[in-house]
Amino acid sequence: MGSPGTLDTRPSTAWLRRLARTTPGVIGIIALGVAAICVIAGVVCGAQLDGRIDERNAVLTRSEPFAYAAQNLYAALSAADAAAASAFLSGGIETAEMRAQYQQALARASSALADATAGTTDTETRTAMAEISVQLGAYTALVEAARANNRQGNVIGSAYLREASTLMQTSLLLRAENVYTGKLATVAEGQRAVGSLPVVSLVLLALAIVGIGVSSVMMYRRTNRQFNIGLVVAAATVILVIGWVVVATQLAAGEIEHSRTEGSERFEQLARARILAQKARTDETLELIARGDIAAGEKSFYSHIDELGKLLEAAPAAAKDAVQKWTDSHRKQVEAYNGGDYGAAVAQAIGPDPAASATQFAAVESNLRDGIERTRETLRDRVSAAGTWLAWSPTATLVLMVVAASAAVVGLWPRLKEFL
Repeated sequence: MGSPGTLDTRPSTAWLRRLARTTPGVIGIIALGVAAICVIAGVVCGAQLDGRIDERNAVLTRSEPFAYAAQNLYAALSAADAAAASAFLSGGIETAEMRAQYQQALARASSALADATAGTTDTETRTAMAEISVQLGAYTALVEAARANNRQGNVIGSAYLREASTLMQTSLLLRAENVYTGKLATVAEGQRAVGSLPVVSLVLLALAIVGIGVSSVMMYRRTNRQFNIGLVVAAATVILVIGWVVVATQLAAGEIEHSRTEGSERFEQLARARILAQKARTDETLELIARGDIAAGEKSFYSHIDELGKLLEAAPAAAKDAVQKWTDSHRKQVEAYNGGDYGAAVAQAIGPDPAASATQFAAVESNLRDGIERTRETLRDRVSAAGTWLAWSPTATLVLMVVAASAAVVGLWPRLKEFL
């Protein structure tokens, strides 16, 4: 024998079952069912579209600025290494300009290090930044030791500088490049998320249309009325929402595609080209500092130059021309070095002559940097435009789906009243 509570519910359950078989019961179930699926679809659709706007904001305020800061960190660290090598090659006391270039590069590296670390919750990134910070201190100490010995004419100064450059190339720059690559991958993930179709929302909206269609057939069989104006309005509203969602997301996806092809992909190419140019410049100066067999250095230099050439399709024309002139200057440097004229080789590497390597490398660096800034601006503009297409979509779709639910209930209410 069941409990009293169980016995009390049996008559109510039986009454509900009987009501569900009647025309007013069917109409009530239809009204509640259509209203429920419309509201649920509206809430889910609004949430998914709002999530895409959040992803867009995350790209603009977090992942892209972090990737840019990491790229700047690499460039500043490499520039500091190149400036230190150039100052060392000048012999004795370096010029005030060379010293300023080195100090400015260190200042930019510190600033970029702070920008790449601030606000990130990624433990791996924070750990890498902390290690770069510690090793940057060790690097500057080695450079100062090399500088002090160089001023006194001690040969050991070159050993200190080679050790400093090795630390920079094998540890600091490697970590900075890994962080930059990871952040750029995060940007790409954010772009894909912004431009993707809200599949769950579209499925629920399609189910709402199917539900309204099935409800219309049931109403026709029960009432012999071909159309119910409330269900027609609800169906039209849901179709409008589907069209809105598809059009808005496709327009946003188009902007995201442009942000990839004209922005992040070219940004990555130019940043990679900038990295290769800086590596080649380091090879060029270290050959002279080592004062030994330059075969390995030459192999590394031309390997980086060859890779750089493959990426120059995305670079400004001026950068391509500067790379060619830089390569020509490097050949003259090697000819002088192999001919025993070390002074001429050094002058060709770091001298003020407009045709020398220092000037041509500076032109390459400047053009690539400017190209990076332009593509970054394009990337951000396109991602921002994608968010503009989605701006009112979450609120609008939710409101329209509530309208659809209300239209269904209001349209079915007169039919239900006929039986009350």
